[in-house]
Amino acid sequence: MPSGVSHFRELGVRLREHDYLADEGLSTAIFLSLKLGRPLFLEGEAGVGKTEVAKVLSRILETPLIRLQCYEGIDVYQAVYEWDYARQLLHIRAAEAFGGEDRERVERDLYDREFLVSRPLLQALEHRGAMPPVLLIDEVDRSDDEFEAFLLEILSDFAVTIPELGTIMAERPPVAILTSNRTREVHDALKRRCLYHYIEHPSFEREVEIVRLRVPDAEERLARQVAAATEKMRTMDLYKPPGVAETLDWTEALVALGARELDEQLVEATLGSVLKYREDQQRAANAGLAALVSGVGGAGRDA
Repeated sequence: MPSGVSHFRELGVRLREHDYLADEGLSTAIFLSLKLGRPLFLEGEAGVGKTEVAKVLSRILETPLIRLQCYEGIDVYQAVYEWDYARQLLHIRAAEAFGGEDRERVERDLYDREFLVSRPLLQALEHRGAMPPVLLIDEVDRSDDEFEAFLLEILSDFAVTIPELGTIMAERPPVAILTSNRTREVHDALKRRCLYHYIEHPSFEREVEIVRLRVPDAEERLARQVAAATEKMRTMDLYKPPGVAETLDWTEALVALGARELDEQLVEATLGSVLKYREDQQRAANAGLAALVSGVGGAGRDA
């Protein structure tokens, strides 16, 4: 637990100090994860800030962030460890060239610790710092059932067995954050092992606050217009509705152009900063780009 934090609201303040605006539900989930030593499973649409939670926590705790990016087909060798076959081959050739070592000893040496390449999960288990690392297992929904089962085993004991070396157990379990964009349902067993929180798109006022916090050079009027426009886009049945990440990207692009408020011409010129698929851009254009900037004044959503 971070020093000076004894309540979830205090953690919320610390998150804000690191430019992450969390509601009470998320602050509570993170607080309990740290307090109880349980993995935290964060689910929600892409771009709502799930991955950022782990990044901010690593800064608050002043400990390394170790990230495992999941993808289709990932297995133990990409996630935990693999043997350095090139170095093993060199070792064999050196032994053959210089002689003097019996075959059995050469074979034993091939599976010495020096030939082991640690991947993210093993790195997290072997971390020896003053604070445990933050382990981010990102987009776990992209992996398959077999890998989920393996993760469940790892998260239950925070240990892994390497046949040639034995069992390696964490001295202090890492702060584990799992994320899912819900492209498929993750098995209940893995979720039950974790505390769970679903991150929704923020309300209009909260999104404005996030924009003002993360892009301080943005004018108040521009921040409100961008937040309102992205909120409207989320109702358009897009293939990839914009998340908070896209709202921030768009605002930064507009500020870089010197914009102080949004108009139809600017929307058209910068649409690629917020909508990343041609079909979504076309759908927004068909709905009328002017509609994205209408009815938003400087003091509220409606002028």
